[in-house]
Amino acid sequence: MLPAYGLYTHIRSNEVRSRGLVLGLFVLNVVLAYGLALVVRATGGALPAGAVPGLPAYLRAAWHDLLWAGPLAVAATLVWLFVAFHTHQALIAGVVGARPATRLEAPDLHRLLETLCIARGLPMPALQIVDDPALNAYATGLNAQQYAITVTTGLMAALEPREMRAVLAHELTHIRNDDVRTMMLAVVIAGIFAFAADGAWRADLLRDRIQDGSRRAGALPAMLIGAALIALAWGFSQVTRFALSRTREYVADAGAVELTKDPDALIAALLKISGRGDLARAPAGVMELCVDNPRRGFLGLDATHPPIEHRIDALVRYAGGRLPWGA
Repeated sequence: MLPAYGLYTHIRSNEVRSRGLVLGLFVLNVVLAYGLALVVRATGGALPAGAVPGLPAYLRAAWHDLLWAGPLAVAATLVWLFVAFHTHQALIAGVVGARPATRLEAPDLHRLLETLCIARGLPMPALQIVDDPALNAYATGLNAQQYAITVTTGLMAALEPREMRAVLAHELTHIRNDDVRTMMLAVVIAGIFAFAADGAWRADLLRDRIQDGSRRAGALPAMLIGAALIALAWGFSQVTRFALSRTREYVADAGAVELTKDPDALIAALLKISGRGDLARAPAGVMELCVDNPRRGFLGLDATHPPIEHRIDALVRYAGGRLPWGA
């Protein structure tokens, strides 16, 4: 599937890039803080004593604010991450309706995952079930003590054992490759931008004060630049999330084939999942963690997963997989 460099080289380079992207989200936080400072300065009309009103004055004043607002923004992000670290599992389970999958309820599921973990040399993550007819699965957690794999009852009913084994191997590869931790960090940090942008809008920073600010020299351009920076930070945070998701699905598919030696099983599972994976109660951030995310916006530009047909094509071309007869 990755003929040019091999699976492990791709995983290493992907991990370096992913950590750089997550670090970049912190940089975007500072950009967001400067944009907010610029909007607040322009809408409030406050400038340092003796400053001549104009765009340069507002830019300098906002830069001065950034000297304390920047570290505060980074600190707020770290606090946000600390809270998310301790609460994300319970929050996701509560929103989606996941519950522990006992060995009595799902013995085959436990047996399949145990075999895969032994083969991979990994501690076994917790197993959870969501009562939902959708066909999907996802992995969550930020460390070995928190990792969990969740499957829907719809998936359990639709897949044969070897197909379920391939899906579990896909999710286990996400855990092994640190995909789960990196993606959850990216989703959590990116949520800050949506929260801040929405807060600024609801506080009427941009709606009701532009007319008043336009009467002061340089205030309107400063407001527009600040709004543009806020939009830029939010936009790049979303692009970062999409970039992290799309390439990792191919790597996880390759890892599942490497572990199971059965590309046909994964192809069969993906064909069944295609178009049937939308979890009704799952927010966008959770859908990004799933085997497939069918939710796509305008022209698919915000798709977090590559199309399933592209993933199947890669399995056929590079992993020796075969399409079922009539597919």
